[in-house]
Amino acid sequence: MKIDKLDHLVLTVKDIEKTVNFYTRVLGMSKTVFGQGRIALRFADQKINLHVYGNEFDPKAKRPTPGSTDLCFITSDKIEAVIEHIESCDVKVIEGPVERTGAKTKLRSIYLRDPDDNLIELANEI
Repeated sequence: MKIDKLDHLVLTVKDIEKTVNFYTRVLGMSKTVFGQGRIALRFADQKINLHVYGNEFDPKAKRPTPGSTDLCFITSDKIEAVIEHIESCDVKVIEGPVERTGAKTKLRSIYLRDPDDNLIELANEI
């Protein structure tokens, strides 16, 4: 068997509206509604489905918990422009730029937190 790509992942959150606001305003994703009113965040050809903590859809992770996820997103925007944008949204960069190792190549990354304190890495491939 061979896995070709990741289609979506699920993020368990305390407040969907706060999460949608952050990911659309700060990270440029778009909100989409699917199924019977479920909410997801779209970017490129992927999506992040959102579950409200304590009201998750089945089947679900064994211990879905807000703030337990580390996510890395690749951007073609220069990291300096990303920092400027993040700070203009009143979001604090907690580390970086620093060099890291990505799935395909080295990365130049910064880190911040979303409303549930998930760790968000934004990176340029180098």
